[in-house]
Amino acid sequence: MIFKDKTVIITGGSEGVGAAAARKFADAGANLMLVARGKRNLESIAEELRDKTRVEIFAMDVSDPEACIDLFKKTEFEYGRVDILVNNAGFHQRGPAESVDARGLGKIIDVNLKAPIMLSRLALPYLRDAGGGAIINVGSLAGRTPVPNSAAYSASKSGLRAFTYAVFEELRDSGIKIAVVSPGPIDTGFIMSDIDQVSDLTFSQAISTADDVAQAILDLCGNTRREKSLPAISGLLTTLTYLMPWLARVVQPLLERKGARVKRRLKAQARQ
Repeated sequence: MIFKDKTVIITGGSEGVGAAAARKFADAGANLMLVARGKRNLESIAEELRDKTRVEIFAMDVSDPEACIDLFKKTEFEYGRVDILVNNAGFHQRGPAESVDARGLGKIIDVNLKAPIMLSRLALPYLRDAGGGAIINVGSLAGRTPVPNSAAYSASKSGLRAFTYAVFEELRDSGIKIAVVSPGPIDTGFIMSDIDQVSDLTFSQAISTADDVAQAILDLCGNTRREKSLPAISGLLTTLTYLMPWLARVVQPLLERKGARVKRRLKAQARQ
């Protein structure tokens, strides 16, 4: 897809994967509407990119239905069109389901699943008016196979993946593309700032960079794939363990030991 003069909405656009995607879309000549709760961080990334392209910001809670409606109205007012929606905003509260605050569990579902479903639905008329476009959902390997101590998070990302696959079929031949990128651990504050609470199992998989995931987002806008897992070998492993739960029980202790070693190394590097 040619991104020059396209309008791209990115939720969670002030840091991590969202900011990395914003930089790549800006380099490709797209106009940006960056969304996050914190206005200060949004203003910072916007100022960084305004030498390259036009950037607008919208500070909001993506789980607020009225704010979601206002987002599209503002984007159309500013740019006259919407071409791409990147549902990247995410929330996690780690720990066994029994120990996590009930409100926290609800917020995981609201931000990771409810919000992208609402935003995708709201985006579709705008994408049709633009003559086509793309919706890219940022999922997780945890949505491909359940991760202990991340039960609600796994559920939210699994639901997002199922939603993407279903709507992909509904939009076949419409000129509108919907897809999901499913990364493992990413070297961002989302996990690195909470490393002690992240499961050892998570760190058994190769760590991607925010740029890796951002590039996958751009690639999915223009190809025919419904999903891209990062890294690819981890996508294969999650498929096998989902289809054969007994295999998951066999390999999980091995993967947890590997992940524990990686976590110790990363913590030692951080101390240095």
